[in-house]
Amino acid sequence: MGHAGKHKTQTPPPIYIISGGAGASGEQVVETVLAQFRDVQIPIHKIAHTRHRKQVRDVVLKASRANATIVHTLVDADLRQYLIQLAGGEEVVTVDLMGPLLDRLTEVLGRKPEGQPGLYRHLRRNYFDRIAAIEFTLAHDDGKNPQDLPRADIVLTGVSRSGKTPLSMYLGVLGWKVANVPLILDSPLPSELSQIDRGRVFGLDIDLDRVLHHRRQRQARRGSIGPSAYTDPKIVCDEVEAARALCHKHRFSMISVTDKPIETSADEIIEAVTRRFGDWSGD
Repeated sequence: MGHAGKHKTQTPPPIYIISGGAGASGEQVVETVLAQFRDVQIPIHKIAHTRHRKQVRDVVLKASRANATIVHTLVDADLRQYLIQLAGGEEVVTVDLMGPLLDRLTEVLGRKPEGQPGLYRHLRRNYFDRIAAIEFTLAHDDGKNPQDLPRADIVLTGVSRSGKTPLSMYLGVLGWKVANVPLILDSPLPSELSQIDRGRVFGLDIDLDRVLHHRRQRQARRGSIGPSAYTDPKIVCDEVEAARALCHKHRFSMISVTDKPIETSADEIIEAVTRRFGDWSGD
């Protein structure tokens, strides 16, 4: 009974990840390794964009006090060497994920590395921009997060089942940050829409018969039987006409999407935005 306290669970010492860039590669390696130790929770602190000795010194001192491990992916040779020497003096264990391979390739290739932090991300900027666009588009589907509308490259609007979501996702994959806003009868537009240039806002115009067809299909998939306002021809007609009037009032561009491939509608929108603004704005 007197030994029960020995089995008390304690939080393991933390891991500090130091990187000259975003720190994603170091974080991924650490998370991959930690996956081999089930039910173990180790605090992880990522220190990104480390460019100065003071930043390194601050982390080493914190690690020393916490008996922590430092994992680093520094490509700046001088900063990496400073970290290793300083940590050695403070008896802090460091794991160098970049140094040994950089040294080996320097020997094999007979040339020095660039030593430029974030170069990988810079070289693959298009890829990372595309991922960011997809994430933005997913987070702003069907009117979600309207406060971010001014950050969108393109805003699509239209009645339910006019094809806003699939067109948004297609444009997102191409690298455009897209938000889509449903037009609901007798409901006001989000106020944030007034903060974006109207040249970036596109109303999706679709024939009444196609809207009814899409809505009835959706209703059938959900197992709904019988008439409803969602598929009532008179109500849906009012929705379509109100949407057209609203887009005309606010001078939003109208794109007909009736029986048109997504690629064609996307090309029309991209051509219009590029003509008006030169290219997507991006963040």
